Order: sequence, then C-alpha cells, then structure tokens
Amino acid sequence: MSTPAPGKPVYNVKNPYIARVKRAFDLSGPGAPKNTRHYEIDLAGSGLEYTPGDSLAVQPANDPALVDEMLQVLGFSGAEIVTHPKRPGEQVPVRQALIEASLVTEVDNKLIKAVIEKTGGQTALNGLLEPEKKEELKSYLWGRFVIDLLIENPAARFEPGEFVGLLKKLNIRLYSISSSQRAVPDEVHLTVATVRYTSHGRERGGVASTFLAERVTPDTPIPVFVNHGKGFRLPEPHEDTPVIFIGPGTGIAPFRAFLQERQATAAKGKAWLFFGEVSQSTCFFYKDEFEAWLADGTLDRLTTAWSRDQAEKIYVQHKMLEHGREIHEWLEQGAIVYVCGDAARMAVDVDKALHSIVEKEGGKSPEEAAAYMAALKEAKRYRRDVY
Repeated sequence: MSTPAPGKPVYNVKNPYIARVKRAFDLSGPGAPKNTRHYEIDLAGSGLEYTPGDSLAVQPANDPALVDEMLQVLGFSGAEIVTHPKRPGEQVPVRQALIEASLVTEVDNKLIKAVIEKTGGQTALNGLLEPEKKEELKSYLWGRFVIDLLIENPAARFEPGEFVGLLKKLNIRLYSISSSQRAVPDEVHLTVATVRYTSHGRERGGVASTFLAERVTPDTPIPVFVNHGKGFRLPEPHEDTPVIFIGPGTGIAPFRAFLQERQATAAKGKAWLFFGEVSQSTCFFYKDEFEAWLADGTLDRLTTAWSRDQAEKIYVQHKMLEHGREIHEWLEQGAIVYVCGDAARMAVDVDKALHSIVEKEGGKSPEEAAAYMAALKEAKRYRRDVY
C-alpha cells in the first residue's frame, strides 16, 4: 500500500470521503433473473487515488421504510435520544441511529439472549444458543431480519438505548473497483448486483446494493474510501507476461479496470478473458467495451459461458476445460491467472478445472499437478479476489 503524499487527505473508516453518484445504469437487460448495475462515483477534488485491483469501501444506510416499521413494532416514536453506535460521544434520535449505524438485517446473539430472557423462554429461540444447536440456529435465522424477531416475540419490550445496544454495527461493504484512474481520473466505477429475495413472506434486499440501486440520488452523500489491495495487481505494462482473467458475473469488475489500464499503458503481454453469466441477450455486461478492446489488441481473446442459453448449464470452468491445451500453453509461457467472484462455488470449480488442465495437458499425476499449482501460487502467478 502506497504512502499518501504529504498534504493529501487520508480517507478511512473514521474519515471517509463524502462522494456522490454521477451516473448509474442497468447492465442487465429486461428479463434478466437479477439486476446488475454500473455506478460512476464522482471523486473530483477529493485527492483520492486507487489502483486497478483495489476495492472501494462504501458505508450504506438502512432502508428508512424498514426502520420505520421496526419503530412501529417496538412502540418507539423514533425521536427518543440514544447514543450513536459509532460515535459514542454523540446523542442522536433512535431513528437516525438505526438508519445510519445499526445492522438490522442480521441478528446478533445478544438480541437473541435478550428476547429469551424477556419472554421467559416462551419463544422459538429458546435453547438455540446452545453450542450443539449451532446449525439449528443458523437454519432458523436464515432469511430473518431483526424485525422478524420483534414481530414473532411481542412480549419482548425494550428501551430505545437498550435495543440499539443489542444490535451489531452497520459496517462498510467492499466492492471491487471496475475502472482505472488513468482512464477516468475523477471517477471510480462499481459493478454491483442488486440483492433481492423473498423469505418468510417478506420482500428482502441487500443493505448496500439496494441503498445504491433504490435510495441513492445525485444528491445523496455516500461515505467511501479505498481499500488498497496487495497481490491483485497487473504485471508491469512493459513486461510481456501473458494474463488470464476469469471473472463471471460481477467478478468482471476488476478485469474491466485491468483492461482500461492495459489500454491506457499500451501493455505488451497478451490477455485472455473468461466471462460467464446467465444469458448472452440479457447479461453480456460491457459487451461493446470488450469488443473494442479485442479490436485494438488490449484483449487478445474473449471466451464466454452462458449458463442458461442451452439445455445443459455451461459455466466458465467448462469453457476452460474446452480450451485446456491453450491455457496450458499460456501457463508454460509464464501466464498469471486471476480469478474474481464467488468463493463458495465458482472459485472452487475454477480451481478444479485448472488442476485438471495441468494434469491432462501437462501429463502429470494428481500429486504433480497439485505441486505445479502450489508453485504457481508461490510465484504469485495464481491470484484470487474471491468473496
């Protein structure tokens, strides 16, 4: 992480830069199973600097409508004064504290314990804090917000300050930056899927993604700062190191930044991008940009996987196996492999595909392939930004 130049402001969680969104638009088309949006955030005059591979920390606010419903269930007017959860010396109305600083979409064990006590154990939560009931508790809480516990346990009554103290703090959300400052000096871009789902008969939304998609206008203050990455970096532009980018869905974000950077610096090494989504017609994010980068040589190859455009589901790992021989050739030429996106499934499947390719195309045993992959990691030629 670079040291800021003298006189430059230092932005962090306690001193964020208050930014505004200049422009936002849908990347997904009508009929897409989920909404993915592109955001352009104004940094003019901020002195804020970032490098492709960094993340932007965004401090969201809760949905005021959800907070108002909670206040109604709690029997609070919203004007009651409490200590601000993040600024202990500051007294604010409870409504402000809940909107700005309290996590209301996840339930803390402190709240569960208080509900059990206040209901005299007459609650479905009773006993779920026992260590052996960990999975049962997880299952019970899935898709439940704080408001659900309040509605389900009307006998549990709270004082405003007491209630706020039983909630976790609403923390920042990190998003991979999808722009290069060489291309857009006064902006930072994000690529964000809006999380929406239904559970227990209620429409739900991700705190930060719906904050950006539904509640931010050009006048809305958005506290942000840069979270500097360490290992997720491009090789120097004068080096002829090949690069392979694997980023399905919003995992495309850092690779758009990388490609903007490669174009701006006339990077020498060849580049291959694997991108996957649900359907080519509704989810081909940044299609025109990728085609332009293919045309000018910033990008050498683009391989796409559309999971639902045919009877059988095809994902990026299937396309990698299809092109196993060429991927192995690139690896033998010193390529760096970058993976961004879902850690639980995609990153695991991509890792398995790479092992298979090394084994099959390199004529190696499973143990030798594992050693080859370990050596790639050791040489920082297998870099992952997964979440």
